[in-house]
Amino acid sequence: MTSPSGVVVVDKPRGPTSHDVVQSLRRGLKTSRVGHTGTLDPMATGVLPICVGEATKVAQVLNADDKAYEATVTFGAETDTLDAQGKVVSTGPVPTFDAAVLEQFRGTYRQTPPMYSAVKVGGRKLYEAARAGEEVERESREVTVTRLEVLAVEGANVQLQVECSKGFYVRVLAAEVAKALGTVGHLSALRRTRAGPFTLGHAVTLEDACAGLGLMPIERALAHLPSVKVSDADAKKVKSGGKVEAAAAEGPVCVLGPGGAVLAIADVVEGFLKYRRVMV
Repeated sequence: MTSPSGVVVVDKPRGPTSHDVVQSLRRGLKTSRVGHTGTLDPMATGVLPICVGEATKVAQVLNADDKAYEATVTFGAETDTLDAQGKVVSTGPVPTFDAAVLEQFRGTYRQTPPMYSAVKVGGRKLYEAARAGEEVERESREVTVTRLEVLAVEGANVQLQVECSKGFYVRVLAAEVAKALGTVGHLSALRRTRAGPFTLGHAVTLEDACAGLGLMPIERALAHLPSVKVSDADAKKVKSGGKVEAAAAEGPVCVLGPGGAVLAIADVVEGFLKYRRVMV
């Protein structure tokens, strides 16, 4: 029996971790070669691309893409995790929401990762330190917000549409927006609507994914990348990591064999392919 291979977009339910989703798929598809392309917190729902089989080799490429979310910020209570899963550590007034406050959070700026995150400092995950009651000094990182709009305002809750770069923490945004309004707040709901080229329109339920439904070929999953098609002779060179000429391209390219199969992911450096991952 041929092992499954490809990318399936799961509409992650609220509750399980991204690792839980991966474990469910390993059992359902009867393969250990399963990995996600970017963590969603347990309380978050929505688009979670999962790589299966040979596609696990391209997970890092897919994780580099930008994301889009629908997020609900609740004002008046701050939690230790900055979201609804944490314990309330302080309270404040519910402000009259002014959408003008969002302007300072659009564009490119530096954001400090939250303590409850998988970011490593000194080889240790921040959430491990947080659970031990420790506060660790951490460096801010450059992030970009390309879209930040108000979808709805209802009482203490504001629903936002967010489009951002990889590594952006919507939980931190929620806390910072509250602070800018002179109060405290936390992220009470989060739904990822897009991860790179994948949207909710591509997504299937976790149950369907575990049954093998929705698995798309690697070629289709990488169709958004520029491609370089090589000859039979060059395909053999690619498979062994050999030197192959290619026209200049920006960012990673999909190296395709004569029949259209993905042979590798590479960058074009000084007119030659520089391989990130060879598929075969």
